[in-house]
Amino acid sequence: MDDPRKNLFYEPKNGYDRISREEHIAAEDYCRGYMEYLNDSRTEREAVVNAIKLAREKGFVEYVPGMALTPGMKLYSCNRGKALMLAVIGQRSLADGVVIAGAHVDAPRLDLKQIPMYESDELCYFRTHYYGGIKKYQWVTIPLELHGVVVLKSGETVDVRIGREPGEPRFVITDLLPHLAKDQMKKPMTEAITGEALNILIGSVPYDDDGKDRVKLAVMSILNDMYGIGEEDFLSAELTAVPAFDVCEVGLDRSLIGGYGHDDRVCAYAELKAILDVENPVRTCVCILADKEETGSDGVSGMQSRAFDTFMEDLCASQNVEVRRCFEKSFCLSADVTAAFDPLYPEVSEKRSESKLNYGMGICKFTGARGKSGTSDASAEVVAYLRRLFDKAGVVWQLSEMGKVDQGGGGTIALYMANRNIDTIDAGVPVLSMHAPFELVAKLDCYMTYKGVLAAYSDD
Repeated sequence: MDDPRKNLFYEPKNGYDRISREEHIAAEDYCRGYMEYLNDSRTEREAVVNAIKLAREKGFVEYVPGMALTPGMKLYSCNRGKALMLAVIGQRSLADGVVIAGAHVDAPRLDLKQIPMYESDELCYFRTHYYGGIKKYQWVTIPLELHGVVVLKSGETVDVRIGREPGEPRFVITDLLPHLAKDQMKKPMTEAITGEALNILIGSVPYDDDGKDRVKLAVMSILNDMYGIGEEDFLSAELTAVPAFDVCEVGLDRSLIGGYGHDDRVCAYAELKAILDVENPVRTCVCILADKEETGSDGVSGMQSRAFDTFMEDLCASQNVEVRRCFEKSFCLSADVTAAFDPLYPEVSEKRSESKLNYGMGICKFTGARGKSGTSDASAEVVAYLRRLFDKAGVVWQLSEMGKVDQGGGGTIALYMANRNIDTIDAGVPVLSMHAPFELVAKLDCYMTYKGVLAAYSDD
């Protein structure tokens, strides 16, 4: 007699018990491409540049308003070098809606202040202002790289990248030795390291003269030799310190990927790879790589900006379709990471409802905080659609929440898409140590997220 539990109970299974050897190999191949992309995409600007390069290799061309659109056309539109939209025109009219996958390519980091450089006791430092939600103590005593742009008064843009290549110098924020940290270690973790203390050590050798700030002058002279900039040029610069960790495999079985910026470039790459691989879709497919999610999706390159609406209005106008009619029949997969259950910290999770590593793409019906504040809360109909879609395509997936109800919470771009009258749901890769300088994801979950986005793009 059959056990009725098999038919009536919901029991998720480890993905490796569900996939074939061939699919295991496919996951490894996919993750090699992802690791290469992540290792070279340390900022949102670099992530966009690298995405455009991959898109062009696949036949995508830059969209020009007024272009005649035909099924199968591959287009991209770059928003100020920090965000990107790609589209593959479908066989059906835009009046039937589009399939959207949206992720973000910004990540927590340390931005340099606009007047960052100072000297103290013959050591030279950069002052910083942290970006996004970080645990400040995690950023001390780790190697850092410097990335970004300096825009001169003339308008010329100078790209800065120091510490990524072998043999280049790196930077660090120092910390107290334990022998003298008695008072520091009595403080709460949120107070032991303050934001104003996150100052990066950048030099110690004085300039060969008798003036003041000799170390600062020596460091500034090096930067001037390298990039032709002076201190005033920092006023119109966007420079960022990021962890100098190479992306690597983790574990004796090499099943995990460790690196900086998985949140949310792991999902951004999944949807990018999916739209590069889709061919002649029934409905138009759109891929969004957004900026500013970590600070609320505001600004001209964030998901609350009109840049996406303008892009869609232009596409719709070419087919004499009202964008609002397109939106109301569209579907959006908000591809953002979710928290993975960590057995070392079980007290913050409701284990039954939390994503687990190697259990596949994590579907989040809602995000937000506590009473579901700041979430779009997808409808039951949308969840059911995704269940059917993923099961039909052989996607390994799981349902997920963000910790215990009163513990905290988080948000994504989902509510901003839903506010446009687009059916939207969150789904993405579970992450351990989210927002840390070195995050962890499982290869199987990365591949299944790509497979899930591709299934959405390929659905009729």
